[in-house]
Amino acid sequence: MGRSADGTPGGAADGTADGGAGGPVPPQRRPVNVTDRRTVRRAVFASALGNATEWYDFGVYSYLAATIGHLFYPTASAGGQLIATFTTFAAAFLIRPVGGLFFGPLGDRIGRKRVLAITMLMMALGTFSIGLLPVYDAVGILAPVLLLLARMVQGFSTGGEYGGATTFIGEYAPDRRRGFLSSWLEFGTVCGYAGGALVVTLLTVVLTDDQMADWGWRVPFLLALPLGAVGLYIRLRLEDTPAFTTATDTFADASARPSPLRQIADTVRGNLGPLGLCIGLVLVFNVNNYILTAYMPTYLTDELGYTGTHGLVITLVAMAAMLVLVTRMGRLSDRFGRRPLLMSGSVLTIAAALPAFWLLQQGRAAAFAGALLLAVVLVHFSGVVPSSLPALFPTKVRYAGLAIGFNVSVSLFGGTTPLMAEALVQATGNLYAPALLMLAAGAVGVLVVMRMPESAGRPLPGARPAATDRAEAERLALQH
Repeated sequence: MGRSADGTPGGAADGTADGGAGGPVPPQRRPVNVTDRRTVRRAVFASALGNATEWYDFGVYSYLAATIGHLFYPTASAGGQLIATFTTFAAAFLIRPVGGLFFGPLGDRIGRKRVLAITMLMMALGTFSIGLLPVYDAVGILAPVLLLLARMVQGFSTGGEYGGATTFIGEYAPDRRRGFLSSWLEFGTVCGYAGGALVVTLLTVVLTDDQMADWGWRVPFLLALPLGAVGLYIRLRLEDTPAFTTATDTFADASARPSPLRQIADTVRGNLGPLGLCIGLVLVFNVNNYILTAYMPTYLTDELGYTGTHGLVITLVAMAAMLVLVTRMGRLSDRFGRRPLLMSGSVLTIAAALPAFWLLQQGRAAAFAGALLLAVVLVHFSGVVPSSLPALFPTKVRYAGLAIGFNVSVSLFGGTTPLMAEALVQATGNLYAPALLMLAAGAVGVLVVMRMPESAGRPLPGARPAATDRAEAERLALQH
């Protein structure tokens, strides 16, 4: 729970919330939020677990792309099945901005915790329903229509998930540890992807092709419901963030709320610069992310001729490396700053794209090296972006700003990455075509990072400084 340095909820470092009627708040009396370590750990765990569940759901769909294409689009060619499957995958991302426009402003009105509980429940139900769908041979064209609807539910709910989760951790975390603690969100993401890949890999090893096509493909989707129930339970046990509950300028006061459309318009109009930086940063992050986590198994299997199991194992090894590195990268960003690490990641995106795809084509051992190289590039963003994005927006509009900017970028450049990569390969016959997406994304990243403010070790805009204990709160009260 957020407290002042004297232990009172939401107070100042000296127990006083303001400077009284006599004028501005003296530096020694500036309010500082103190959140105990146990509460912070619970908040981080709840966000990371929820994010793992969300992205397990999306990952499973990617890893079963060939099977889904065969079952739901059997009248198309093999290449056409993949394109149709990834088009449905991308459709969920295209509706994410709608979810962001709905859940983001709602999170700034009623709080972060409640909205994150709703998105968790919707995502689990949407994924679970895919495991119950009839296939094309049973109901014809209705099958892909139902699949699309289920994916749209997933996409709508996820529109409020990531922006809310980064906001939740960012507002709970002490200023000096925000990079490290926020990086656990992406640790959860990688766990979700890796968990999905592991479940699919085990099923492909244990079951025959006929069993996998008959019922085995449903199992990973059905597992989403119990996973979602656990995440929902943990999230509901937490209080809302100290930054939100102690802020005086929010939409929480019903008497001061504009209409939802006016709130969205004001958020966009008043934050065009931060929104542009958010969209650009998420672009380079997500192109790297979906090339490795979503498209790589398909690329290795369908374009390079690896077996489905080998393609998944190579991707799993890259993800295991990310699990080791991602929180270390977050810690480094607390020490050296967000901008240096994001800039090095953008430059590496450009420098490593072609060498990585060359390695992937040189045989199994080299393919592991190529995937690991892509993982090293990606971890620069997955370890640092979660703490960088909340610092772009003030508390009053943080959830909405993040949800809008993040989801616009992901819908245009994230979920469409596997589709664009596969379409480029099939249109050109060039196995290096996906690297061109990385080159363009890296150039955007360089330009964005050059214009970003440094946020490491500083309070979030519109929020009080945040400390881990009374002694640190006293120091921050004097510094800020």
